[in-house]
Amino acid sequence: MTELLPLDPDQLLTTTRSVRKRLDYDRPVPLEIVTEALEVALQAPSGGNNQGWHWIVLTDPELKRQVGDYYAKSFAKYYGGRPAADDTAARVASSAQYLADTMGEVPVLVIGALAAGTELPRGNQAGFWGSLLPAAWSLALALRARGLGTSYTTLHLVYEKEIAELLGIPDNVHQGVLLPVAYTKGTDFRPAGRKSLDDILHIDGW
Repeated sequence: MTELLPLDPDQLLTTTRSVRKRLDYDRPVPLEIVTEALEVALQAPSGGNNQGWHWIVLTDPELKRQVGDYYAKSFAKYYGGRPAADDTAARVASSAQYLADTMGEVPVLVIGALAAGTELPRGNQAGFWGSLLPAAWSLALALRARGLGTSYTTLHLVYEKEIAELLGIPDNVHQGVLLPVAYTKGTDFRPAGRKSLDDILHIDGW
């Protein structure tokens, strides 16, 4: 088993960040480490314990390039060069732009998906995607513990059909997340600034 960083549970939870500019594209990522982290992620809960997830791990440079191109096109449509509201938003936009420009160069791309019918459930889909999100977050935590980073992204879904055809994903398997995976440049991540709990906490009603 890979040696883990010396982080207690609270440190792991509060220092697992969305990593973009600090992904190390020059350091190869062994497939065994990704699969080891996925084994941890598979302990996450899923609706009815159905475990209907599928994980498509991309290491082939040409496949990564093509998925990265789709992601970049989607990002351009989504952001469209709109001005940032403040300094924090500007930093996030710059980081997101960097990832969009380089997605195809990330050592490993992981797509998380769920099996269902050929059509997604109508109405509120929280129950459906709730079977994927915990596992994706567990994967991010397991990667962080091993000195790697990622960022939860979904913009590729604008081209979900094209990517499914590229990768041979069946019609009844729906993509939900794209995770770029790489070692991080340093492991000294800290808790981020967040809203005060007092501003968002509602007890026994709104």
